[in-house]
Amino acid sequence: MWTDIANHISEVTKENFFINSQRSVSGGCINQGYAVSNGQRTYFVKINQASLADMFVSEALGLKQMVETQTIRVPKPICWGTASTSAYIVLEWLDLGRGSGNQNWEEMGRKLAAMHQWTLPSFALGNFGWEINNTIGSTPQINTWTQNWAEFFAEYRIGYQLKLARRKGGNFPKGDTLVKSIPELLAHQPQPSLVHGDLWGGNAGFTATEEPVIFDPAAYVGDREVDLAMTELFGGFPPAFYRGYNEVFPLTPGYKQRKIFYNLYHILNHFNLFGGGYSSQANAMIERILA
Repeated sequence: MWTDIANHISEVTKENFFINSQRSVSGGCINQGYAVSNGQRTYFVKINQASLADMFVSEALGLKQMVETQTIRVPKPICWGTASTSAYIVLEWLDLGRGSGNQNWEEMGRKLAAMHQWTLPSFALGNFGWEINNTIGSTPQINTWTQNWAEFFAEYRIGYQLKLARRKGGNFPKGDTLVKSIPELLAHQPQPSLVHGDLWGGNAGFTATEEPVIFDPAAYVGDREVDLAMTELFGGFPPAFYRGYNEVFPLTPGYKQRKIFYNLYHILNHFNLFGGGYSSQANAMIERILA
């Protein structure tokens, strides 16, 4: 497998690349991650089973679109494919840390806001969705183009996650009521924005020169607030991040209510991925939204 990956890197970069060192690093919740080097250049490689190859295809497409915005730094995708029984994606290696100063987090907020303001390609204008379906974790994420945001979120986000969760034995007594309420709950008519889609603290960092970086996207065109909402989940980003964001692209009234709804999507997905107490957390959020 590693020879195949090295050959693919060589083919794409037009430079002979032989792996002479390899070490395990974090690859996220569902992938194995490795730093591979020839002594002069290092790449980040994520590995999973071959049946999940499409997950890496969509990740590469999302990263390429984010690179195209020329706003916030993301690791550039080098190549991806399958070798033996494994799927892989090779990315630019970035030495990342968490950052230490308010100025750095403010800059991350400003750059994310700039990405959210990026002018979308003509085929996406006025629509929500994406070019292909992708994954949120390892859960399928359906991205069928839809003109109405509330319809999109009801059908392909909350409704789809509830369907999966019930198949796994989850009990959500007010789930159907919530889905029927979505047109009223999401009546703010947001502008379509390219979003990261999975922007929790573990998917953001800073280079050695303190440049903000985001990675591991579940990208699509949606309401920018889905990214801001998730930054408040699982520990949250520091206040400086939100100051920087609002300098460039101020949030609109009603966000504090909508963010609970948007984060419900991720809690339902965590139930589908990991089970456990996420069902009770989801039900508590549904009660709060409908109160």
